[in-house]
Amino acid sequence: MAYDDNNVFAKILRGEIPCDKVYENEHAIAFKDINPQTPVHVLVVPKGRYVSSDDFAADASDAEIAGFFRAVGTVARQLGVVADGYRILANHGRDAHQEVPHFHVHIFAGQNLGRMIKPIDK
Repeated sequence: MAYDDNNVFAKILRGEIPCDKVYENEHAIAFKDINPQTPVHVLVVPKGRYVSSDDFAADASDAEIAGFFRAVGTVARQLGVVADGYRILANHGRDAHQEVPHFHVHIFAGQNLGRMIKPIDK
């Protein structure tokens, strides 16, 4: 899948759409989700043009990867969710219901998040 420069995160990165920013470094921006699924729901988005986690892992520089994942950790600490726990989630592709074709990680926290997924019936 080719990168779409008109996706909502690309527009946020260009400053065309506002966001409730909680953190930014050279390689990533983090902001509150506009439709939160938990009391704490923040998105961490790399500044590079990456469609998915696979694209990011294959093509991002070591500095981009380190800067992005350091941003995830910094945001979790800033939000005060490390002690009680949080979940990071990245959807990849159709079956995972990736809604925005720009790699991003969700940070969920602020409540008991339950099981990660529903176990398969055997």
